[in-house]
Amino acid sequence: MRLASSLLLLLAFILQDLSAHEIQGAEAIEVGGIKQWIKYQGVDDRAPVLLFLHGGPGNSMMSYADRFTKELQKNFIVVMWDQRESGKTKTLNESSQPLSVSLFVKDAIDVIEFLTTRFSQEKIYLAGHSWGGYLGLRVVVERPELLKGYFAISPMIHQLESERLSLNIMLNKAREENNRLALMELDKVEVPFTNAEQLYYHRKWLSKLMNSATPNRERVEQWSVIWLPLFNEASQTNFFEFAPQLTCPVYFLIGSKDYQTYFKLTDSYYQQVICQEKKLYWFTQSAHSPNLTEATKFQQVLINIMNKN
Repeated sequence: MRLASSLLLLLAFILQDLSAHEIQGAEAIEVGGIKQWIKYQGVDDRAPVLLFLHGGPGNSMMSYADRFTKELQKNFIVVMWDQRESGKTKTLNESSQPLSVSLFVKDAIDVIEFLTTRFSQEKIYLAGHSWGGYLGLRVVVERPELLKGYFAISPMIHQLESERLSLNIMLNKAREENNRLALMELDKVEVPFTNAEQLYYHRKWLSKLMNSATPNRERVEQWSVIWLPLFNEASQTNFFEFAPQLTCPVYFLIGSKDYQTYFKLTDSYYQQVICQEKKLYWFTQSAHSPNLTEATKFQQVLINIMNKN
């Protein structure tokens, strides 16, 4: 009897050890010569890892990530990362090097390699929004073998062209409506943007076109001091030429009202790019942030893709 009880206890212990365990944590890791902050959450510590690359550059998503990751946490180990000079990473330390696209690409790859080791997985899923969408595509080009798949959310495909196209759309609209203020302000805008005023006027009227919140001028000016040179550097990349072929699965998630990373440009790239596996998902109620405006659908798309793989 005692032997049978002991065997049952041993079996229960083994089964408990094999069962899923919730995982939740945050830590500063050494990346690119500085401490960079990551946070991870999931109900199963054996689930595939999903790393998010936030937009901006400089716009940490960590404080509001639960709005579009609650269901994802039931299927992935969801990892949020504050890039250098952003969020908690910035409070920990300043960048030890001048900001450049190549530096951020290397940081992203280093974080991915850390996660593959930390969670004992050969490959992870990657998601990037806007600037993060650009950064993720650069990772896909350089290190596709690290990725199970990439979710490109409103990515910067050829941002200089996107800004020009949206500027022309706004100017034409202003002429049709005889909106003298819009014409006066938009006539000051050059692409690429050379100062914060041009960026502010462009984004002010862009927000009205997309029916989104109008940016704060002071915040745009503060952002531009740090980030405008990096943004302009990234905006020059034309993925039609830079990456006509991608060698890992890539899924595009696009708002049909997005004129910031112009949806028609992203659609054209999707149609042309040669890819191991690709699919495009339209979010008809969304502009630039489908992960927020259609969070339920957004999460279900990612979960469905993961379940098929």
